[in-house]
Amino acid sequence: MKDLTFGTLIAVFEEIFGRGLFWAMVAVAVIVTLGYFYVLIRDREISWRKFLLAQLSMPVGAIAAVWFVLIMTHSHLRNIGGPIDLIVLLAVAVAGAIGFAVLVYTVQSLISPPSAEKSGD
Repeated sequence: MKDLTFGTLIAVFEEIFGRGLFWAMVAVAVIVTLGYFYVLIRDREISWRKFLLAQLSMPVGAIAAVWFVLIMTHSHLRNIGGPIDLIVLLAVAVAGAIGFAVLVYTVQSLISPPSAEKSGD
């Protein structure tokens, strides 16, 4: 693999996760992102209570992402061979944490819009 291109990355991810699961994960990521933008535009402000709960959920997302990748690659933490493996796992954990926080914030905002929050205070 002399050149690292976008097409090569897609092929590698399809090989790791399987074509169907990979594209399902991409579709879910796009839907959650669009939902997040919808919530931000609709509310025109950030609910700091929901933001805090989303931040507190980040460790769950990080652990779930690392666990998912280890299962899909048939690996264990004992298989970490060097610094690049640790860097990749940390990147997976960060991506999982951020993605889960966005998901939690979006779901909270869709379930409880700002007008319901203000009337409950």
